[in-house]
Amino acid sequence: MKQQLDTRMTESMDIKELFEILHTNDNGLTEKTAQELLQTMGPNEITEKKKSAFQRLIHYFVGPIPFMIELALVLSAIVEHWEDFWIILTLLLMNAIVGYWQEAKADNAIEKLKERLAPSTRVLRDGKWKEMPASLLVPGDIVQLRAGDIVPADLKLIEGDYLSVDQAALTGESLPVEKHVGGVVFESSKIKLGEMKGV
Repeated sequence: MKQQLDTRMTESMDIKELFEILHTNDNGLTEKTAQELLQTMGPNEITEKKKSAFQRLIHYFVGPIPFMIELALVLSAIVEHWEDFWIILTLLLMNAIVGYWQEAKADNAIEKLKERLAPSTRVLRDGKWKEMPASLLVPGDIVQLRAGDIVPADLKLIEGDYLSVDQAALTGESLPVEKHVGGVVFESSKIKLGEMKGV
């Protein structure tokens, strides 16, 4: 894939033009092409490096500002200003505890978001529909969306009557949005009604 695409660019793009750029057609990608793209582009998933609890906690004691506070702590101990020593130590520990707690909350939110992502989807490969993990999707795959599905990736809709899509988690819209051929649906949105295909 020589041209870089983003979801917003595909909204105004003609479906035939998009098929040309993605080297796909109405029969979907070949399994061989899909495997090559998977090797080149990687899986369709959020990857992250996990840190141990100790690594996350120690992070709040390392760096320019923590070092300055720790230096003030040591100097207070050297000159025996114990009242300042205990205040500085308390502030240093409180900063670490609050930061660690907020980071843990953010990590939990990310885990919940990952759970919402589609675990599997129906994909057209070599002209046949296959059920496969959403992480194996590549640009150019044709995906079938039905009521109850979670959208496995950002898709341009190419065939079907309409979809009613709940994208409140992404856009804050309280009501489902109706989508038609040529429209775009976003990853992790939920299909409420309808059935369509997207690329």
